[in-house]
Amino acid sequence: MKKLFVKTYGCQMNVYDSARMADLLAPLGYVPTQGPEDADMVILNTCHIREKAAEKVYSELGRLKKLKDARTQAGGAMTIAVAGCVAQAEGAEILARQSAVDLVVGPQSYHRLPEMIARLARSGGPALETDFPAQAKFDFLPEQDCGAGPAAFLSVQEGCDKFCTFCVVPYTRGSEYSRPAASVLAEAEGLVAKGAREITLLGQNVNAYRGAGPDGEPWTLARLITALAQMEGLQRLRYTTSHPRDMSDDLITAHREVAALMPHLHLPVQSGSDRVLQAMNRQHSASDYLRTVERVRAARPDIALSSDFIVGFPGETDADFEETLSLVRLVGYAQSFSFKYSARPGTPAAARKQVPEDVKSARLQALQALLGAQQDEFNAACAGRVLSVLFEKPGRKEGQGVGRTPYLQPVHVNGAASLIGQLADVRIDAVHANSLKGTLAHSAVRKKVLVH
Repeated sequence: MKKLFVKTYGCQMNVYDSARMADLLAPLGYVPTQGPEDADMVILNTCHIREKAAEKVYSELGRLKKLKDARTQAGGAMTIAVAGCVAQAEGAEILARQSAVDLVVGPQSYHRLPEMIARLARSGGPALETDFPAQAKFDFLPEQDCGAGPAAFLSVQEGCDKFCTFCVVPYTRGSEYSRPAASVLAEAEGLVAKGAREITLLGQNVNAYRGAGPDGEPWTLARLITALAQMEGLQRLRYTTSHPRDMSDDLITAHREVAALMPHLHLPVQSGSDRVLQAMNRQHSASDYLRTVERVRAARPDIALSSDFIVGFPGETDADFEETLSLVRLVGYAQSFSFKYSARPGTPAAARKQVPEDVKSARLQALQALLGAQQDEFNAACAGRVLSVLFEKPGRKEGQGVGRTPYLQPVHVNGAASLIGQLADVRIDAVHANSLKGTLAHSAVRKKVLVH
C-alpha cells in the first residue's frame, strides 16, 4: 500500500474533485493519510479565485520540497502533483518554478492521473495535462467511494459561459457542460447505497444545468431534483452555486413542491449597484435580483438566503457601496460570504483602475458587520424551535453528535452520537457564534422528514 495526501483549497467543487482523485488512485494501491510527512504522493488541489492563490501554492510546494528531499536522501520517494485551477492557469510556470513538482493536472483532466503516473514511472520526467475534455472526464471516473458520510457532494455541471469580468472560471474550468441525467442518477444511487442521506448538487453555475435526459431531451435542474427526490433513502437535496439569471420558474416551483429540497438557497449578487453590476457583466440588475428573491420567497416563505459580495470592485464609489448595503437590508441574509476585490490576471477587470486598499478594507468591515448582524438575528430566531437535523459526525464531547438543520446551520447535540446518518427532531436551546446547540425533541428518529 502507498499513502496519499490531498490538500484541498477553495470551493466545494474542489472537495468533490479531491475525493474523486482519491477514488481514481485507490486501484493503484494508494490509501489516504492525514498529512504529507509520510505520504508517497501529495496532491495540492488548488483554487485560483482569490488574490495570491498561486503564491500560497508555491509556498506550500517549498515546504513539500524539503520533505521530498529528505525522503530521497533516506532512499525513498515522494510524488508531488498540483491539480485544480492554479494548475490550469499556470501549468508550465509551475514546472519551471518548482522542480519538485512531478505532475500538473487541470480540473478537466484529472481522470488521466493513473496514466500520468504510469508515464512518470516510464520517463522519469514531469507530466502536464491541462486540456478541456470535460465530456470524457466523467465517463472515465470510477464509482464514487463516498467516504464523506451521510452528506455527500455530486458534481452535475462544470464551467461557466457568463464571463463576469472579475472571474477566472471560464478560463480554468472551460465552458458550461452538464452531465447526462442518467449518469447523475446512477452516481446518486451509489452514494445512497453507501449511506448518503443528503446530496448537494454542485456546479460553477449549477442552475444552468441542461443535461441530456434518457430520451435525449435536455433536463433542467428542477427536473433532475424531482427525479432524485423520488430515490428511496435520499432524504435531503441541496444545490450550489447559482446565478440569478438562471433561477427558472420550474426551479422556483421545485422549492415549493419538492419536500426533499432544503429551504436554503445560495444566490450570489456581488453588488447592489446597477453600475457596478454592469461593469461586472453580471447580466442582471439589482431590481432583477430583488424580484427573483421575492418569487423564491413567495414559493417557500421560510427559505434562508445566502449570497456572495465583492467590495471595492474597480470604479466602485461610495454611492455604489451604499446601494449594496441597501440591497442587503432589503433582502436579509441568513449567511453570506464577502470579499475585497482581488485582481485575477487575464480577466478584464484586472486592467482597470483599482480602488485603494484602505477604502476596500473599510467597506468590507461595514458590510460584514451588517451581514453578521443579520446572521445573528436569523440564528436567534431559531432558538426554541424544533428543527430536523441530519447527524453527520461525532462531536468533540463524549456521546455528542453534530448535524445540520435544513438551513445548513451546524448543531451540537449531546447524546446523539448513535444517530450518525439519521434525521431526528432537535429543539434548539442555545445560539453560539458559529453553531447552535440543542437537545433531542423525542426518541423517535424520523425516516422521512418535512421541514417545519
